[in-house]
Amino acid sequence: MSYLQNGPTKRPASDNFDVACKVMLLGDSGVGKTCVLVRFKDGAFLSGSFISTVGIDYKNKIVDVDGTKVKLQIWDTAGQERFRSITHAYYRDSQALLLLYDVTSESSFENIRAWLAEIYEYASSDVIIMLLGNKADLNKERVVSREQGEKLAKDHNVAFMETSAKSGLNVDLAFMAVARDIKHRNLKRASEPKFNIEQYVESQREKPGCCS
Repeated sequence: MSYLQNGPTKRPASDNFDVACKVMLLGDSGVGKTCVLVRFKDGAFLSGSFISTVGIDYKNKIVDVDGTKVKLQIWDTAGQERFRSITHAYYRDSQALLLLYDVTSESSFENIRAWLAEIYEYASSDVIIMLLGNKADLNKERVVSREQGEKLAKDHNVAFMETSAKSGLNVDLAFMAVARDIKHRNLKRASEPKFNIEQYVESQREKPGCCS
């Protein structure tokens, strides 16, 4: 198993992409990381019960951003404490981290601050961080409001949106926003302004209930 190191990588001649990016999915066990990945990669929803991720796994997907092909290598991590030391080793060479909580689980939201502390300790200083409140389709079971998520993200200066692996709400947008940021970081001209992922997400995201 091989993975990218030392930041976004220009393509080998044999691969059909322009820029590559390593993305990690983080958060407590059960918040839906694997479901979000499968929804983005395959357009499907993992219904019913399935085995929790053990350690770390990854999938690749090449997306088109305004004519530039960006290869996202997406690492799905186990949320259990006993695997935490394994995932720490992968933080440093990740260009983007999607940090998930479950809007029906107050503990998964409360633990976000601990996850952020780990990110600040182990990840690179310029890593892209996005906070995702997952399972937004479960309105009747919700215990964490969208406003709570927005405030936490604002306090830590990171992009935020609510997602649903079941309905697909904002799932593609989360990964495409990362891909767009990576493209700008690598290919923008000196005269172009820096890409603001928080503003982009705010302008593009859908709110639960508007599209179901």
